[in-house]
Amino acid sequence: MSSNLTFTAKRGAEIASVVEALGKLRIAVFHAYPYLYEGTLDYEKDYLQTYVKAPRSFLFAVYDGHEMVGATTGIPLSDETADVRQPFEEAGFDLNTIFYFGESILLPAYRGLGLGHRFFDEREAHARSFNTYTVTCFCAVEREENHPEKPQDYRPNDAFWTKRGYRKEPSLLTHFEWPDIGQTHSTTKKMVYWKRTLY
Repeated sequence: MSSNLTFTAKRGAEIASVVEALGKLRIAVFHAYPYLYEGTLDYEKDYLQTYVKAPRSFLFAVYDGHEMVGATTGIPLSDETADVRQPFEEAGFDLNTIFYFGESILLPAYRGLGLGHRFFDEREAHARSFNTYTVTCFCAVEREENHPEKPQDYRPNDAFWTKRGYRKEPSLLTHFEWPDIGQTHSTTKKMVYWKRTLY
């Protein structure tokens, strides 16, 4: 690992230039528990077009040399896909006041350096810059407590998210589908939202 990490921020259509690198990083990081994601680059490229097409979307990436080793994204909730928006629409929220955070991913060798906090700082600053969004949120997969692939030393990020001011909202949940490791078909996963007030 180099000590000379560099950082790049991109917005809207600028994200198109790093879609392939971001897709590969998502596949690598989400392969681990709790996501156990058996992804494909073709799917990733298609999925990330939502961010490319949204003028206010945001990407903040960490590079070690020419390799993207960490990244985080955000997008106005109103620009997200229907399955992401649905819980908030059904609960009567004004989507125009909510900024949604996508992935926050780091290769294992780069964890413990404070980059997780940097990712939240960058995304929250971007959301505040519009003077429009009063709430930020993200969702996380919920696996059963006794899942057979759960590592013995697994520690969820709940404590870290709570320190950042986020609160788990069990009433706000959606379902995403993806194939688990070794599967050729997608299965449904429960995703629960965490949110905080920016102001």
